[in-house]
Amino acid sequence: MTEANLTYVNGEPTLRFERRLRHPPAKVWRAVTDPAELKHWFPAAVETELRPGAPMRFVFPEEAVVDGAWDGEVLEVDEPKVFMFRWHQDVLRIEVIPDGDGCTLVFSQTIGGGRAGFLAAGRTAAGWDSCLDQLAARLDGTTVPARTDWVTPMAHYIEKFGLGDGTVTATTDGYELRFARDLVWRKPADTWPVLTRSLETGHVTKEEPPRVLEYEWSQGGTVRWEFVSDPKLGERVELTHTLPATLAELRPLALATWHHRLELFFAAATGGVDESWSEDRVAELVKHYA
Repeated sequence: MTEANLTYVNGEPTLRFERRLRHPPAKVWRAVTDPAELKHWFPAAVETELRPGAPMRFVFPEEAVVDGAWDGEVLEVDEPKVFMFRWHQDVLRIEVIPDGDGCTLVFSQTIGGGRAGFLAAGRTAAGWDSCLDQLAARLDGTTVPARTDWVTPMAHYIEKFGLGDGTVTATTDGYELRFARDLVWRKPADTWPVLTRSLETGHVTKEEPPRVLEYEWSQGGTVRWEFVSDPKLGERVELTHTLPATLAELRPLALATWHHRLELFFAAATGGVDESWSEDRVAELVKHYA
């Protein structure tokens, strides 16, 4: 198995996977285009016709928040080589390349939705890894065990793609440090208790459960956590630290602190994994931001 790589196509972030399959192109083509076969590995049930311009409908068994609408379109059909379609704001392209007695499958997803959509690339890459494993098993006539640990692969891709990094913007009074993390459809009502039970805060200046928490950081400045919901892209948490200009030297430490705090919060909120605070990790991140 080869893992996902992040590239850019016409300036748009694109996940790319490549799998060598020991099956003829015609067999693989059917597995990636026939709705009856797609249901064995694709994350949603697909309704469509195999012709350019045909509308597509994607239905999830549990995530009704994003299903039910004909919000897709077949863009290209070049049997048995290329199948490309739009799914909501993303474009998926599946290419089957003959290779000896088998073929190579190149699967890519161009991610729409701007910065908010890109934040989900970690969970998306982990999800497609699992789906493509199921596709290969279906073709081989075997099965793969259901994945139980999603935090580890998502955290890996978040790190690989730099999705956990914070940014610094100079302001008239100092600096604004910003982070944002995808929360994989976890609702604020569920993630708020995870945040408040583990967070050590200074003087609270604003509290609006389960959306906003703002307080003074012990070493200076104001920290704001905000949970944001998007009906198409899911849930995310945004953290903003307003740091006075007189504390400019604390920028690497502050960035490292919030980066690690968000790593731990993400693990606890998405997988119920309460990991311990690591000073070694903070020191590593201080070097990264310095």
